[in-house]
Amino acid sequence: MDGGGRFPEPLTVAGYAGEEAGTPAPQPGMAPAWSGPSSREARPGESRLGESLAARVLPRFLRRRRASVAVPIERRMPRHLGMGLAFGFFGLVAAAGFVSGGGYAEISARYGTPLDMAARALGFGLDKVTISGLVQLRSAEILQAAGIDQRNSLPFLSVVDVRDRLSSVPLIGGVSVRKIYPRELLITLTEREPSALWQRNGEIAVIAADGTVIDQMRDGRFADLPLVVGEEANLRTKDYLALLDAAGPLKDRIRAGTLVSGRRWTLKLDGIDVRLPETGAREAVARLVKLEAESSLLEKDIIAVDLRLPDRVVVRLTEEGAAARLEAQKKKQKPKGTET
Repeated sequence: MDGGGRFPEPLTVAGYAGEEAGTPAPQPGMAPAWSGPSSREARPGESRLGESLAARVLPRFLRRRRASVAVPIERRMPRHLGMGLAFGFFGLVAAAGFVSGGGYAEISARYGTPLDMAARALGFGLDKVTISGLVQLRSAEILQAAGIDQRNSLPFLSVVDVRDRLSSVPLIGGVSVRKIYPRELLITLTEREPSALWQRNGEIAVIAADGTVIDQMRDGRFADLPLVVGEEANLRTKDYLALLDAAGPLKDRIRAGTLVSGRRWTLKLDGIDVRLPETGAREAVARLVKLEAESSLLEKDIIAVDLRLPDRVVVRLTEEGAAARLEAQKKKQKPKGTET
């Protein structure tokens, strides 16, 4: 110390390792260098290599870490990120408004979904639909039932959905659907065979031979099929068809068969009712054929023929026929030689 009680040199950290290693002391205002474990003298046999390496590398690593933290956040974010987020937000708002306003539904209804439009633009539109197995159905009915039109594209058309829709058509018994790339769809179906028409409660349905309802009578395609009328008449269709076969030359004149009380048939022939028995109906029809051939029974002024009795035939005349017959009977009963 000098005479005033002051040290002539600045004080340093006691035991500074730089002095031991011959390193100059730090200048005024500078922080003393970190020496770590090297501040003590190495013991005999102990290596100082690790200590010197840590003394050089660790402070450098800490300086780099402190420097990276100090970089402003706007310099570490991607450029134009804020502008991209703003455009994305406004795009989502516009898309939501377009959908909620009905614009998307209108475009989809007119041109199909965006996926379908993209597929058509790439050459995968649905340009050809081949349908095989048609008998009573028409191609337009199949396309409408399947939900297929010009808005569809082949890649995004579900064959499962098409098959399920067509299977729900009563007249179709089986169906298969197959895609043929790039632009064709193949539909193969099997129709149920209609056997007769069934009228009940004023409605007419097309039925199969076992009585299963195939479809409702919608047009004149099935007008030539036999017609059965009455409750559960569809379940007796085979019996009625057998009566038609027994009618022979009269078959074309029979318009319908009505099942009465679920027990017997009444045939409708050109305005004439032919009442058949509950048992032996085929034999009764054969009798009618014979009577027509021998006496032209059905050409007379009658409105009904009752064949329920096996030993006789009962007929009901029309009003004109009844009046003519009554007049004829009066003339026969009038005594001879009486003139008025």
